[in-house]
Amino acid sequence: MEGPSSRAPAAKDGALLPARRDSCGDGESDSARDIKTHFRVCRFIMDTGVKLGMRSVPVATACVLYHRFFEHVNMHAYEPYLVAMSCVYLAGKVEEQHMRTRDIINVSHRYFNSGSAPLECDKEFWDLRDSVVQCELLILRQLNFHVSFEHPHKYLLHYLFSVKSLVNRHAWSRTPVAETSWALLRDCYHGAMCIRHIPQHIAIATLYLALNSYGVELPVGEKEWWQVLCEDVTQADIDAVISDLLQLYDMEAKCI
Repeated sequence: MEGPSSRAPAAKDGALLPARRDSCGDGESDSARDIKTHFRVCRFIMDTGVKLGMRSVPVATACVLYHRFFEHVNMHAYEPYLVAMSCVYLAGKVEEQHMRTRDIINVSHRYFNSGSAPLECDKEFWDLRDSVVQCELLILRQLNFHVSFEHPHKYLLHYLFSVKSLVNRHAWSRTPVAETSWALLRDCYHGAMCIRHIPQHIAIATLYLALNSYGVELPVGEKEWWQVLCEDVTQADIDAVISDLLQLYDMEAKCI
């Protein structure tokens, strides 16, 4: 079976998917351009997920599916936004929050064509729907049907409860450590760092960065607080996650 075309069908009132933006600046390597494309597409996945009312874990699964898929294939062989739509569709099945293909297509259409009306159920719509479904099958085959992943979310939730019990409740209520930690975790999914680091280390690192950002100090004991919560994590692991995350923020600034 052949995979879907690298070009998705266009809607009547304009192309559903955007033209490829290969660069945010001149003189970039192919690798740098690809990383920035992945960043933009994952932002599309997250925005689409929010508009579809998806929970955070299904959205995270969609991003991981996207990154895992492009570990196996050349990104120039497939339209990244079409792959992203199929990842959203598949993630809904994996995480038991099913999404209709029509809703995914219409939300995606509105994402690229702000203020436009929903697509009509004409031949172009059904061609695109078929492409989304075919691409879903391609993703499943490329990943050998390994589409269930462990995410940092449950670990971060546990770590936040543990750390909160060690901090003065007034100091905790004055600083948005929890909100910042969750935001940092979400941002990790913009890049391949979400599949490069293990979930526990990502959870520890995002909490570590949030605590340091607000100057929240924890009681000092024989071990660092993060060693108590996760025995196998090291300072080097934490620094590696934070470094990757800061690179994503730097990339975002360059793409604006």
